[in-house]
Order: sequence, then structure tokens, then C-alpha cells
Amino acid sequence: MTHQAIRHIDGHFGNICPKAQEGIMVKGRFAPSPTGRMHLGNILSAFLSYLSAKSQGGQWLLRIEDLDQGRSRTEFARQLEEDLLWLGLEWDEGGLDHAEYCQSKRGEIYEHYCSLLAEQGLTYPCWCSRADLMASSAPHQSDGRVVYAGTCRPREGFVPGENGVGFYAADGSYRDCSRKAATRIIVPDREITIVDRHYGPVSENLARDCGDFIIKRADGTAAYQLAVVVDDALMGVTEVVRGCDLLQSAPQQAWLHETLGFEAPAFAHLPLLCAHDGRRLCKRDKSLDMGELRKRYTPGQMLGLLAQLSGLIQGSDIRQGNDSGHGRDSKQASDLKRIIDMDNPPYMSLEEIIPIFSWSKVPLDNIVL
Repeated sequence: MTHQAIRHIDGHFGNICPKAQEGIMVKGRFAPSPTGRMHLGNILSAFLSYLSAKSQGGQWLLRIEDLDQGRSRTEFARQLEEDLLWLGLEWDEGGLDHAEYCQSKRGEIYEHYCSLLAEQGLTYPCWCSRADLMASSAPHQSDGRVVYAGTCRPREGFVPGENGVGFYAADGSYRDCSRKAATRIIVPDREITIVDRHYGPVSENLARDCGDFIIKRADGTAAYQLAVVVDDALMGVTEVVRGCDLLQSAPQQAWLHETLGFEAPAFAHLPLLCAHDGRRLCKRDKSLDMGELRKRYTPGQMLGLLAQLSGLIQGSDIRQGNDSGHGRDSKQASDLKRIIDMDNPPYMSLEEIIPIFSWSKVPLDNIVL
């Protein structure tokens, strides 16, 4: 996968979603997994998603991505909703009280679209275990991803599982077909390019950089790639804002939208929040989860902190009280690190922040706290 952070003459790839330019109502979304208390990185993603939609006069949707039933909890979903409302991030559509916006309640919908792909001859069962994948000769990307080598992909004249309880895969290894299989989709040897609204063109040759990916897990649950594509399409989402750890999945999802006959949304990815050692923040970082942050800050201070982290205001622009800041041109994480005041952030309101939002102000590099 490659991406080019080359800016247009005006300094950014555009603050206006293509749908807005076509006169279509922009609809953004925040789609958290309720597996624990949200942390600062989660709330930054929600914040920028909200601002991007609202700065274009659009709507903002809340979807609960609770497919992982082993870790997802209703109480976590309730808590994340309460945290969003505490900050003033009110959604126009969705939420836990509407079952159709909870992925755990949408299994029949995902199965329908999985069947459509099967009818096109694009899917096949895969019996590879995690150990099989890690031991395979498939190339490993620099970020640790394993590119699936097509081990279980059907070969001409042979359908795995039809001849007894096992078969010898393309690499000569044996696969036990008596256990449940996942479902993979056959990807083309083709380069897919999306233009991210923040990072610019992102290209991936699906066969080389990704390989056939899973759309249904062995337990019958829809996999992330299929679920988010179907949900974004059916819910009318026109803009997806999320962390850059998911940037690599955008070309795959754009292709899956196309394959299912949908139009892909616009994508905008944001930098991750990292500790000084370069480790990205996670829900295990209790000092930066919303429980601790709400003890430390008022909602207005929290919004001011998020505005600083996002680059929407800078040191010389910060004023105590209700004054809003102005834009900044620097894109360097080192500059951000210098001006962020975690102890005494400025007070700001959403009414002040929405007019100054611009993707051109958001840093490209990960933000070190």
C-alpha cells in the first residue's frame, strides 16, 4: 500500500465532502466498539467526525459496533453515549436505543449480502487457523499484517471439503475440514485508489498487498470489512472519519462497496495519539480514559484540549474564557507537543470550534502526548 501526502495549492485535499459538492446531505458517523471506557484517542475521533459533518451542515450518526459479543457490554455502550452527551456531541440518528444501529442485531442483513457475493462465485470457505497463517510463506507487511496466500482458494476441478474431512492445500499443507470454516472473498489483482481527504491518494493492489480477506468468521459472525461496508451503505453514510490505523482498509472497503453495487463514502483519517515511547493509546491507558478525564476537566476544557490536539488552535491563539482560536499552518507533531497544555487547556464551545474546523490544520504525523 502506498499513500502520498501531497497537498493541493490551497494546502489541503478539501474540507468539503464530494457529496456536499453534489448537493447531497453529508452524513458522518461514529462507530465505537463497546468493549470498555472510551479513551482520549476514541473521543478525538468522535470529535473530528462530528466537526467534519457539522461544518458542512451535515448529520452525525452513532452506530454501535458490538459484533464481538465476548467483549462487548451494554453498560459500556450506555457509558460511551453518556460521555458523548457530556461533551455535547449529540447524534442525529442511531444509538443504543435503536436496535437497527447495533451490529449484533443485524446478522440477517450481513448474511444476505454474504450470500449475494457467494452467488457471484466470489467466496470460498477457509480452514486456516491463526497458526497456519503465521507459519505460511505469505509475505508480511511492515505493519505486521499477513498477506493471505490463497491457501484454501479452490483450485480448478477441486472444491475443498467435498472429498472427505480434509484436503491438501495449494502449499501442500493439510487442512481439516471437520472444523468450522471462515468465509473469504476473492480479490482481483488490481490496484484500488481512494483519495483520503486528509492523507491524499492511497493505493493498494488487493491481491499483492492484502490477499483474499475474511467476510464471515468461523463462528458465523460477519467480519468487520463486510459489516461496515453494508452498514455505511444502507445507513446512507457519505463520510467516514476514523484513525489512520484503519487507512490500509479503505481501498478494500471501497472495492467491496463497488462489488456490492454501492457507492463508497469519502474517507478522512486522523493521526493517532501516542505515548512518548511511540505506543498508541488504548483502553488500557486508564489515566486517559473518559472516567479520569471527566474528573480532571470540564466539558469546555475538554473541548479546548481536543481543539489543541487537532491543531485547530495553537499557543498564540489560546485565550482563557470563551475566545476561540484561529488556524495554524504547521503540520509537525513536534510543534503540537510544544504547545499542548494538558494541565490547563483553554475553555471552548462547539459553537466556537465548528467555524474554525479545517482538515488542513489537523497534523499528519501521530500526536505525541
